[in-house]
Amino acid sequence: MNTVLVGAQWGDEGKGKVTDLIAHDYDYVVRYQGGNNAGHTVIHGGTKLALHLMPSGVMYPDSTPVIGNGVVIDPGVLVKEMAMLQSEGISCQNLKISCDAHIIMPYHKDLDGADEKRLGENQIGTTKRGIGPCYQDKAARKEKVRKAIQESKRKARKTSGKRTSKK
Repeated sequence: MNTVLVGAQWGDEGKGKVTDLIAHDYDYVVRYQGGNNAGHTVIHGGTKLALHLMPSGVMYPDSTPVIGNGVVIDPGVLVKEMAMLQSEGISCQNLKISCDAHIIMPYHKDLDGADEKRLGENQIGTTKRGIGPCYQDKAARKEKVRKAIQESKRKARKTSGKRTSKK
């Protein structure tokens, strides 16, 4: 059985709570987009847990939680969330993260704050967590370009270390 739960508006629609209610029946629980600007609160074993990046399926050992390609990840937030879950006895061992998910870098946060400051009284009310600028980079394919450059440099280093014989 495949089920997709999609929100149709901004704000708290209860997607995380609904996902939590049905996650135990599924092999995979996938967070397919978004960042840590929002989150969902679930109750597990009588404990209230605030999740911002982690799919709520992480609480069910028979479900594999997946952070998909459309998610922008703040590594510090993810590590703290994983530590919080592990302190509650919830393993993150089965977590899968798409290699195409983008990483929020410190400069994304700087850009977010600078944009808000520049807008003055016309600010849009961003959380200044770098999510918008990270999505801008994703849309501009900057991460793929960066990965291609890194791969090219890696291959160049690998081949430059080989000895060639002169005849």
